[in-house]
Amino acid sequence: MKNFFAPAKTIPRTPWTANNLWSFEYRRFFILTFGLIIFGFGDSFLINSHIGNAPWSVLAQGLSKHLPISIGMCTFFISTLVLLLWIPLRERPGLGTVLNILLIASAIQVGVDYFPKLDNRFLLQVTYVLLGIYLVGIGSALYITCGLGPGPRDGLMTALHKRTGVRVSRVRLGIEVFVLISGALLGGRVGIGTALFALLIGLSVALNLTFVGKLVQKVN
Repeated sequence: MKNFFAPAKTIPRTPWTANNLWSFEYRRFFILTFGLIIFGFGDSFLINSHIGNAPWSVLAQGLSKHLPISIGMCTFFISTLVLLLWIPLRERPGLGTVLNILLIASAIQVGVDYFPKLDNRFLLQVTYVLLGIYLVGIGSALYITCGLGPGPRDGLMTALHKRTGVRVSRVRLGIEVFVLISGALLGGRVGIGTALFALLIGLSVALNLTFVGKLVQKVN
């Protein structure tokens, strides 16, 4: 039982893990789609908590205040721009990369529009943040184990790591800090929710990867 809740150190291989970045199979496609939608809903819970967004949503929200488009559409355009940065870095996208751009942005906008927004109810706002972090974690675990390519941001991180030799953790930190500061300067919401996301998202993804891997072992 103790090992069941230990954070994963590697990405588990599952029956739905693809051997090709553009491999299509109905079960894998469903799991990928479900994971990406859950990821987007998680982001929208942080946004609607009103106590701080995830860093990339800080940027998207900041841009939406200066452009005549929604936060979901800003997320789509940011992800597309990041994907274009892959070209000089020679990173290869997959089916999951493309669906990441389309589905996460759409799910964020649906969540922002339809999930209740919270103001001045701190315990509920923190609950929203923690729920959002969990959903992003399980969503990440599901789409990562599909093996259909990283999301645009993760792909940029790994590509920069390969091209520069700088540690992945430092590359990720540099990107996240740049995005966060840029979003905050544009008017995106930064707060305790942002801090909790930064502290807990890695653990959430690792624990959910463990959960998925152990669940697959038990089923098999």
